[in-house]
Amino acid sequence: MYPAQREHIATVMQVADLGVQAQAALRHEQVIRDSWHRCVHEHQLDPTRMQEAVILPQGQLREHQDQMEAFIHIARRGLETLYQQVAGLGYVVLLTDARGVTVDFIGDLQIEPGLRKAGLFLGADWSEQHAGTCGVGTCISTGEALTVHLDDHFDATHIPLTCTTSPVYDARGELAAVLDISALSAAGPKGSQGLALQLVKLYAQQIESAAFLQRHRHDWVLRLSAAPHFVDVNPEYLLALDSAGRVVGHNRRGQLALQGTRPLVGQAFDALFEARFEQIGRFVMAQPSDQRAVMRSGGRELLFLSATPPPPRPVAPRGQPERPVPAPLAALSAGDAALDRQIERAARLVNSPVNLLITGETGSGKEYFAKAMHASGERRARPFVAVNCAAIPESLIESELFGHLPGSFSGAAPRGKRGLIPEADGGTLFLDEIGDMPLPLQARLLRVLSEREVLPVGATRPVPVNIRVIAATHAPLETLVRAGRFRDDLYYRLNGAHIALPPLRQRSDLQSLLTRFLQGRTLLPEVRARLLTYAWPGNLRELKNVLDCAASVAGDGPISLHDLPELASVAHAPLRAVEAELPNRSDDALLQELRAAQWNVSLAARRLGVARMTLYRRMKRAGIVAPNHQGSA
Repeated sequence: MYPAQREHIATVMQVADLGVQAQAALRHEQVIRDSWHRCVHEHQLDPTRMQEAVILPQGQLREHQDQMEAFIHIARRGLETLYQQVAGLGYVVLLTDARGVTVDFIGDLQIEPGLRKAGLFLGADWSEQHAGTCGVGTCISTGEALTVHLDDHFDATHIPLTCTTSPVYDARGELAAVLDISALSAAGPKGSQGLALQLVKLYAQQIESAAFLQRHRHDWVLRLSAAPHFVDVNPEYLLALDSAGRVVGHNRRGQLALQGTRPLVGQAFDALFEARFEQIGRFVMAQPSDQRAVMRSGGRELLFLSATPPPPRPVAPRGQPERPVPAPLAALSAGDAALDRQIERAARLVNSPVNLLITGETGSGKEYFAKAMHASGERRARPFVAVNCAAIPESLIESELFGHLPGSFSGAAPRGKRGLIPEADGGTLFLDEIGDMPLPLQARLLRVLSEREVLPVGATRPVPVNIRVIAATHAPLETLVRAGRFRDDLYYRLNGAHIALPPLRQRSDLQSLLTRFLQGRTLLPEVRARLLTYAWPGNLRELKNVLDCAASVAGDGPISLHDLPELASVAHAPLRAVEAELPNRSDDALLQELRAAQWNVSLAARRLGVARMTLYRRMKRAGIVAPNHQGSA
């Protein structure tokens, strides 16, 4: 324990024993001393016990993220823009839920180990009950923006940190999240964080406003400001009204200004302002802003008001949903309820900037789903570039993805190469079998996703790219993360939204799919019964291949059992995350698998359930060389 830590613990102990007016602690703000007192007497924390940050397991973190998935999508742009403002100053940006668990994070990967250890990372629990006085926890306890700087922290482990936070409220005045910018160390006094505090408050308000406008897009939205020229572009107060003129939502500033701590939801427009709701039309934006003045009830304040009416709801044909699923996505299902739910969810994300992760067994239609997403959105006229991460040799992945300049390495194309990621500029980049991407390339891909720019091999200046990233895998990435084969920060960046495709054996629309794939061809009853009871380990890809083969053999006649290719007779076993298992499999066991396949790597890879390039990489790491290649090694 360092002397500074011992001194800090002694100061906190004085507050615990003598109260918040203890002489040694008076240089700290009242809000800090109150929190210390609360930590000891309410949360039962021991100031002498120094503990590292609590980081939740991935499963628990996913539960927290799932509960506020839509909000995280809205907030993401605000986090990225804020990070651009503070990244060069050594800060990271965190978003926590209302319980203090970090559900989103942007930071410098070069200092990742230090960030993880300090708890400035995904899954960290910064609630006051667990971490003591800290930016997030004390913000949650007080409901106010603040900075917890160095030895303001309760736990002596955290005294190198500086953390500046602001609450983000929902449209009913409840705490929704906390926005935080933190640094591992700070040289200056607490006053040096003044700009950080203003920035985090500004972006918290922007996120709050964006979430408010999204939620109340079908209601009357009122923007109010004391300055007429700012009312349309930067209002201070936001209200949402129903068709009867009663408040159904508000931002935090509107709550405090118009009602204080009393409930604002349910209040009538006529009771809040010296105007009638029937006159709301005179406050629409068509009128000059300085002519849209309204007095608060009781003549307490003159405000300027901009009213936006709810858009007319489209009248859907009878029996049709209000928000129709785009045709490319709708065509993926023939009536399976589980798949339909995934498609309806995906339809809301077709133009969203968030990245998409599609999981499902081999052959379940992940690339078809990605193409349908691309074709359903506004990027459809731009390129769709598919990259099979398992099929590109490891030595070429970097130049294939990022491109290279002429002569940048031995064997480089004389005119250079643009790269698959720049080729997708303006469109969609589909990364198939992302779990097979080597670790060093994962770090570079993460930088592309974070900074939206690519540095070709041999170049000194990055190239900006505007892409929507859709990744896919048949293996559970969380298993690969636990095995150390996949970066958890890349996993969370890719997994902005998750679509899980059901295997064909679990789909209820197989009968309809048979009809669709046969395109008018006839199946004999015994053939249909055989196909409907088969487990389809190869899923849609196997189904299509079987039907194409049978149709060719049958000629113009109906398809009989004799026309079918041989179907697997073994019971279906779920595909394994073999890339995660391979590091635990001994070299001798891999050698036996290869010998059993008579050194046919493609056959061995099929038996193991992995891509051929994955097995080649594992052989290279283990030093296994096929007998017919030993002479040329």
